[in-house]
This record gives sequence, C-alpha cells and structure tokens, in this order.
Amino acid sequence: MTEPIVNPDALEVAPGSVHERLQGWVPELASEGELHQALDKALDYRGDVTVTCKDGRVLDGYIYDCRRGTTLADSLVRMLPSDGSSRINIPYSEIAALKFSDRDPAAGKSWEAWVRKYWEKKAAGQTAEIKPESLD
Repeated sequence: MTEPIVNPDALEVAPGSVHERLQGWVPELASEGELHQALDKALDYRGDVTVTCKDGRVLDGYIYDCRRGTTLADSLVRMLPSDGSSRINIPYSEIAALKFSDRDPAAGKSWEAWVRKYWEKKAAGQTAEIKPESLD
C-alpha cells in the first residue's frame, strides 16, 4: 500500500500572532476582568511596567509571573524591580494603576531582523558574527 503524498508546506502553515504595540499604554482598570486582561498583557510585555499601588507606592520593573488565585487578594504579580533590588510580590488587590514603559527593548529584535542584518553585513564584506546583540 502506498503512502499518501504529503505537502510539507501545507503542514508548516500556522496562524501568526499579532503583537500589540503596548508602549506607553495606561489601561483602565475599572473591573476585575480589565485588571486580569491588563496583567496578562503585562506578562507578555517585554519592557518594564510601572505599578501604582493603592497605598501610593510606585513600583517599576519587569513582570515575569502572574499567579491567579480565587480572589484578587489571593492573586499576585511577581516583579523584578528595575533598580536591581530583590524580587517582589504584589497582590492584585493592591494594584491601583498600570503603565507600560514607553520603550520595548526587544522591538525590532526578531529572528528575521537579525538574519537580514547578518546577510547585509556579509554582502557588504563586513564581519558578521553569530552572537546576540545587546538589548540596550
């Protein structure tokens, strides 16, 4: 029995993802659902996020984990502060406002952009190295 012919290009097609431009975004947090949505986006964001707490504290850093509990008090955000201090946990119930940084440090740093720059350097006779560029 012969195997059916498989078109590998058809197997490789997958829907792409759309990256929202979140730089500078200040989401409205009028409901629990809006808070959850904004924190989900903050978790995927590659830049820093400023969290203003209900007690007036302003915390700036990279959100690397969100843990949902049964209530807002049981749910928390884990952040790496931008000043290099120890990691902090912020309960959802303490969050009054969020602001996404004006700069996404990974913008334009896709694999495709790196390959294009690599080949442009090679074509120009420059040294092209296989090592990551600085995000700054």
